[in-house]
This record gives sequence, C-alpha cells and structure tokens, in this order.
Amino acid sequence: MTDTLGPLERIDGRWVLGDARRPDGTWVEFRAEGLHQHERDTEGLLVPWSRIMLGMRVTLGVKYPHRGNGFGLSNALPGPWKGRGHGYLHMTLRHPYEDSTLRFALHSGLYSPTEVVLLEELLSHAVREKRLPRLADPDELARVVAYLAPLRPRTFKAYSRAVTEAFGPPGG
Repeated sequence: MTDTLGPLERIDGRWVLGDARRPDGTWVEFRAEGLHQHERDTEGLLVPWSRIMLGMRVTLGVKYPHRGNGFGLSNALPGPWKGRGHGYLHMTLRHPYEDSTLRFALHSGLYSPTEVVLLEELLSHAVREKRLPRLADPDELARVVAYLAPLRPRTFKAYSRAVTEAFGPPGG
C-alpha cells in the first residue's frame, strides 16, 4: 500500500497536501471539518467541505500558469524547479462566492505528472459527486490512493474512470 499520490501524503495517520515535515513549510491537512491550511506563525485557515464547489485544480511551481507565468507542473520536471517553491490548490467557494487558493510546500523529490493529474481528478470527482467528506476519512483515502497510485491512464476518460472505480458506487 502506498501513502502518496503526487504531493498528497499520509503522515502519522493524517493526510496532507505538501511537505508537512519542513520546518518552514506550509501544508493543507484533510480534516473532518474541511481543509486546514497550516502556515508558519499563524493559526492557519479552515475551509469547510460544505463551502467547496466547482471542482479543484492543482498547480505546482506557479500560482497561475494559464497567465503565462510558468508551467503548472514544474515540480514534475527535473532541473532547477525540483523541490522549490509552492504548490497551489485552487477552488471556488460558496457563501460568499469567491475563488480561493491554498498554498503548500513542495517536497524535495519529483512528482509523477500522472499522479498529479490523478490527484486533481480525485479532488474534482469528490466535489462533483458531493463526496468531499470521504476525503477526511484517513482509511478510506488510503484505500483510494492505494488503488490510484500504481495506475498510468493514457486518456482523460481513463483518468476519470479510474477515480470513479477507486471511489466505488455512490454511498459506498
């Protein structure tokens, strides 16, 4: 069984996005009440599951790659980007409606681009199917990650199918 899927990893029984072991790092923890962003010298920020809507997007290395500032999967490439900078989890929230971005520190190793896309599809699927609270169950998420991590889908349809299979039937 694996405890990682791209920047998502299990540490001491809890799932976090980013390098939670870095003394100066930032990370996002999957909690029962929602996503909790940890930052040095702050109490952090909690985003309740009920506020998240319209999918999620993961970018690595740059916050907004579509604006021409860089490549969204830069930590999946060898070279000067490896282990530097931050990753970002983008989402749209309701009540009030707003875009939100949670920052997390990148690990020193490289991420597989396939795993990053699987992670993004996993998060978006959970939003679409209204199953976000399942991400807070460490054992359930471990089962899903163990299913997805060894896969190497070749099409976006295959990514979607893999995540649907990993989650199982609704209510399951």
